[in-house]
Amino acid sequence: MNFSSVRIITANITQLTQFYAKVTGVPVNQYTDDFAEVRTPNATLAIGSTRTLALFGGSGIADAASNRSVIIEFMVDDVDITYSDLEQYLGDSVVQKPTTMPWGNRSLLFRDPDGNLVNFFTPVTPEARKRFGIES
Repeated sequence: MNFSSVRIITANITQLTQFYAKVTGVPVNQYTDDFAEVRTPNATLAIGSTRTLALFGGSGIADAASNRSVIIEFMVDDVDITYSDLEQYLGDSVVQKPTTMPWGNRSLLFRDPDGNLVNFFTPVTPEARKRFGIES
């Protein structure tokens, strides 16, 4: 088995796809008015409009902009530089400025326009770098 993607259901797909294109610097593949993907080498962030819920059994199976338990994470080359580049754009959506965590990642935590938590991180300790196969 291979973990492939996480999908966000949103009532405003245009706003969310533009946000993720800006913060990741990765082009968004917009396949239809209701479905897009941000593809990275290891996984994909899929973004679907609330209209796609009808294909999965009805609108009651998911609620847009109501996530309170998942953090969407992206590993970046240097979280401090990334934060500096995005600080004005992110504005009040920043939950935590870059901070080194006990497990060795330096992390920036912010919210996307739907309120989902997003973590940009860089492994900084030798142990963390080793976990991700990064040579020191």
